[in-house]
Amino acid sequence: MSGVLVLDAAQTRASLDPERLAEALTVALVAIARGTASAPPRVAAQAPAGLLGVMPAHVPGLGLAAKLVSVFADPANTGRSSHRGVVALFDEQDGRPLAVMDAESVTAVRTAATATLAMRALAPPGAARIAVLGTGVQATEQLGLLARQDPTTPVVVGGRDPGRARALAARHPQATADSIEGAVRGSDVVLCCTGAREPVLCRAWLAEGAHVGSVGGSHGPELDPETVRDGSLFVEWTGAVTSPPPAGAHELQGRPPERATMLGTILDGSHPGRRHPGELTVFKSTGHAALDVAAAAVVYASAREQHLGTHLAL
Repeated sequence: MSGVLVLDAAQTRASLDPERLAEALTVALVAIARGTASAPPRVAAQAPAGLLGVMPAHVPGLGLAAKLVSVFADPANTGRSSHRGVVALFDEQDGRPLAVMDAESVTAVRTAATATLAMRALAPPGAARIAVLGTGVQATEQLGLLARQDPTTPVVVGGRDPGRARALAARHPQATADSIEGAVRGSDVVLCCTGAREPVLCRAWLAEGAHVGSVGGSHGPELDPETVRDGSLFVEWTGAVTSPPPAGAHELQGRPPERATMLGTILDGSHPGRRHPGELTVFKSTGHAALDVAAAAVVYASAREQHLGTHLAL
């Protein structure tokens, strides 16, 4: 059918198959590491109550896309923020607009999927317990992905609000709830998914050889300096260290760029990743436009197969 395919939030989410998405994200992360993905540094227009970010990118073989996303404080939830917008996918050969889809679903699902890819690549063998820190949108997405892909490994949800932590834990067959510190202590993997403006993690709580994944901290550092200092650092792109926020990570500012290894070099086998059982590995995610391209490509292909969405002539 001709025209632009328009997908609402439910249709976008229904088209994000986890396994297909993991494959596409791997392609994108490897392309970032090899320098074959084209993506200018993220820019944002600041408004009194939030920002509007613009993120275009091209990944050979996946497509050409741009995300427009607003990040504003959520007045109904103190300390939390909303991420709303659209992703537009274009044909990489002739530039035709192909689809417009919900950016909130794309961002949440691909962020959780990327953190899971990093966990699979870097976590200690036989990890027996996973901590998910946070009770908001991203923590919910991360827990849901763990429940679908690995429902037998115990998970502890750590949150400041015990009621919200218990409610989220009920979504996973092997999950319990605890304080943030209680969830971290004794866990082999710690996935930080908060809207923190200051560190929620303390190095002293971490088990030897733990893996830490951090996808939050858009407005401030989610990880404490000691964890960053002691850990082997992994990122989606070098700009996580060299670019100032909001493009780069608050925690990595001023760190030597050579300390950070790109995740794509592990996924393509050119870097060993974890070198010994006692090593602390830290994956700091800032997101990258190439990952939105990967997700948008999966959404478009899957939606067409399922006959989802509405075609509009522009």
